[in-house]
Amino acid sequence: MSTPPAPQRDRYLDVLRCVAIGRVIVYHATGFVWLTYALPAMGVMFALGGSLMASSLARPDSRAVRNRIRRLLPALWVFAAIVIPIMTWHAVHVGDADELPGSRELLLWLVPIAEPPGTQWAMPATIVLWYLVTYLWLVLLSPLLLRAYRRWPLGTVLAPLVCLAATEALHVDMDTAVGGVVVNLATFGACWVLGFAHRDGSLARMPLPVLLSLAGMALTAGAGWAFTHPGDEGFDLNDIPVAQGLYSLGFVLLAMRWRPDLGWLRRVRPLDRLVSIVNARAVTVYLWHNVAISASFVVGEALDVWSFGDRSGELLCVAITLGLVAGAALSLGWVEDLAARRRPRLMPG
Repeated sequence: MSTPPAPQRDRYLDVLRCVAIGRVIVYHATGFVWLTYALPAMGVMFALGGSLMASSLARPDSRAVRNRIRRLLPALWVFAAIVIPIMTWHAVHVGDADELPGSRELLLWLVPIAEPPGTQWAMPATIVLWYLVTYLWLVLLSPLLLRAYRRWPLGTVLAPLVCLAATEALHVDMDTAVGGVVVNLATFGACWVLGFAHRDGSLARMPLPVLLSLAGMALTAGAGWAFTHPGDEGFDLNDIPVAQGLYSLGFVLLAMRWRPDLGWLRRVRPLDRLVSIVNARAVTVYLWHNVAISASFVVGEALDVWSFGDRSGELLCVAITLGLVAGAALSLGWVEDLAARRRPRLMPG
């Protein structure tokens, strides 16, 4: 009996993930609010995760959840092994040891069912961890969500948005451990479930006028909510959960329905290789990009990049950031190979 061929990767999804991660880095490096509307990257990344999770659950192997968790956590543990000692040293050195998390709180760095705690100084490193927490919960909930989706597809897509409206009405505090998890799950749960719809072909079968109408309404509602309910940072979608949830839903409907021909990508070998590398090192790049941004200003000061002018200095710091992210992926990314049970390599692809 012959072994069935391994499923082919969807290159469009690889490109979409690469662009979304790049957008996250540029946004955090520049703070340009318009980027949150041009590409709501986190919604796209959760939709991609939902599609991949549905694919894994469709296989006869019952270890899909365990395998996804196994591929997520080792990169976090390496991150913790580096960040926690440095954070501890700094807190003791400056006399802020009382900010350090206790031993029980440190367990969240091993199994992040809530955002792992850190000090104020370490916030640039720890602030990105909410994504891994939300991703972990959605992976754990996926078997239940997929069964619900198969019975009530529309209701399962809309249920997170109903919960999101409830968190807004009840003024759920995102700064608490439980509140942050609940709000983030409600914000991006619909995008995750749309990943199921992408995987089973429902989005492809939906009449295009209907899909465009639904996407337009969600985008308009999200932008309208943002401009009538601005957050502390103004109209930044990342600070307005209801707007983020609605706008991301509309964008994901369009992005996951689009099926561009990417045959040309193979002919542009450097770009094709970059897409492969970013996908193979996605967790590492995401975890370390904010640290790289903070470090880029230190390196930039040492190199006196501001002598070239403010705009040029900012661009040079972005270039330094990308170099530092590449260094992190090169030196630490092999952990993702081990987590995926691949032969570890410095340069994948």
